[in-house]
Amino acid sequence: MLDWLYTVIAWLLKQWHALFATLLDPGSGTAWALAIVALVVTVRSLLFPVFLGQMRSAQAMQQLQPEIQALREQYGEDKQGLAAAMMALQKERGVNPLAGCLPALLQAPVFLALLHVLRRIEPGKPGLYSWSYDLTQQAAEAAFAGAPISSSFAVHAPGSTTAGVAAVLIAAMCTTSFLTQKVVARRAGAVQGQAATVQKVLLYGMPASLLVTGFVFPVGVLLYWTTSNLWTLGQQLHVLRTTPPPPGAPAPAG
Repeated sequence: MLDWLYTVIAWLLKQWHALFATLLDPGSGTAWALAIVALVVTVRSLLFPVFLGQMRSAQAMQQLQPEIQALREQYGEDKQGLAAAMMALQKERGVNPLAGCLPALLQAPVFLALLHVLRRIEPGKPGLYSWSYDLTQQAAEAAFAGAPISSSFAVHAPGSTTAGVAAVLIAAMCTTSFLTQKVVARRAGAVQGQAATVQKVLLYGMPASLLVTGFVFPVGVLLYWTTSNLWTLGQQLHVLRTTPPPPGAPAPAG
């Protein structure tokens, strides 16, 4: 059912590799690493309109904060009534407090497809989707900083080059994930209820889950996810610095 997505990701990766192979050794890890980075740029550029929608939703939520605070004072300890009133207010204004999760949700299938593709790249494997046998073997042997892009920490002994490179990338992936969510939370300001719960899950739960699962991710996937986090972090910092909060919105948290 997902073969079409696997084929698209494999095709895009092949096209970017072919481009960089005109300037670099086709079998080098550098050419393959740059192809993965370029894949990030491609995916995130396609998702940019979604990011803009996320920012507009976040601004709309900030504009609602004075009214939400008034509802808290009105309902006091009646949490059920407050939740219903807040949902009604958000519906009336067309605001979705969970819109901030949309870019991550849309990128998840791409990430899983890349994970599937890279885990199929092994010496002796047949041609991968639109790839030839020779290209698959070339990718399987390509090394980034001395670590095969198709290998992972889990299949190498601690202290090996691959385990060391994977550990550094896992740490970078988790750190950039935490920093990105921290900036998102700062931009959103003080939130309550369901939005606050989602914010905490993304801030602490996502880096923790990446730390656990990162040990089985191929080096190429770790490189993809870290690059994607850096893209998101830069995007969020740019918005935070260039776009002032809406009038009447609370000061950013943190």
